[in-house]
Order: sequence, then C-alpha cells, then structure tokens
Amino acid sequence: MLQFQIFVAVIIFVSAWSLRFWQGWLFWLVFSVLVWWISLYFLRHDPDLIARRMKAGPSAEQRTTQKFVQALAIILAAALVVVPGLDHHFGWSSVSAPISLIADAMVVLGFAIIFQVFKANSFAASTIKVEAEQRVISTGPYAMVRHPMYSGASIALIATPLALGSLCGLPAALLLIAVLVVRLLDEERYLAANLAGYDSYRSKVRFRLVPMIW
Repeated sequence: MLQFQIFVAVIIFVSAWSLRFWQGWLFWLVFSVLVWWISLYFLRHDPDLIARRMKAGPSAEQRTTQKFVQALAIILAAALVVVPGLDHHFGWSSVSAPISLIADAMVVLGFAIIFQVFKANSFAASTIKVEAEQRVISTGPYAMVRHPMYSGASIALIATPLALGSLCGLPAALLLIAVLVVRLLDEERYLAANLAGYDSYRSKVRFRLVPMIW
C-alpha cells in the first residue's frame, strides 16, 4: 500500500514537473489518509474484505469483458492525475482555491460512502464473482441504490481533477465513470444469473447509481 501511495505522488509531481503544487500535495495527503484509514480499519474489523479487495486488476477478473473494463479503467485512472499535473505545468486551465478545497471535501465524501459500503457488505470484492456463502445486501447504502460503491467512487472521481486545480482532467473523470457504468451493467447481468434473490432486490431498489435519477 505504501508503494501505491508513493506511485501516486510520483505521477502527480512528475507530470507537474514541480513540487510547488499545493493542490497536488493536499489531494495526495487527503487521498493517502483516507486509503490508510479505511485499510487499517478493515484489517482490524474485517480482514476477509481486505483479502477480497487485494485481488484486483484485469488478471484477477474471470470474464473477458471485465478484463477489458479493468484495463481501460487503469489507464483512465492514471490520466485522472497525470492530466491535471500536465495542466499545472503548462497552464492550460485553472480552478480557484475555494473550488479545489470543496473538491477535496467531495473526495472525502466519496470515500465516506465507500466506507459505509464496506461496512454493510463484506463481499464487496474488487472482482465480479459470487462466493458460496454470499447473500444479497439490501441495508445501509444498498437500500438507496444498487451500486453505492460506484456512487461514492463517482463523486470522488469527478472531484479529483478539480481538487488538483484542473478543468482539463474532467473528461478523464467522465470517461472513467462511463466505464464504471459499463461495468455495473455487466455486473447486474452476472448477479441476476448467479446470486439468489438479486432479481427481487432489483425490483425493490430501482435506482442503480443516483437516487431518484438512475
């Protein structure tokens, strides 16, 4: 995990080609604290969840569609911080300091939602599969939307380029959210076919990602 945090810092500041990038430092600090806090909490309270989350990436997926989706998501996730770094270096766009600070708060909100998802669902793995003892979760954030982890992630994704002081990074965020939508639609088809009770849950919770909208 430490190596990942270092990697994130490297791609932010190398792309910006400067350490005088306060938005980069603040975002990296917020992101790192959230990742460490959530990881350490569940290492203590639900180590099985952490084990499931560690099996991630294209090679961990069982189905070809999801292998492609994961590979594309990795590329776009890198662009999400590289483009703002380049934007800082070349001065393509700018975001006011208050907007960047609000965006950092949105990143915290997104991770807070993901934290609640993990508390509600120990089977929230990084890959799409159904385990023998898995059941449908309909409480907590799952009572509002069927894919609350993606809802929280979408908030954090939209906020990330703004937190880094960039408007140019927003297309990467929107494309990454589009990839999440493709993933969740495929995931729903898989769960409907393989997880008992999921169709009944879908009939009760109508919205996939955004309450009252979709």
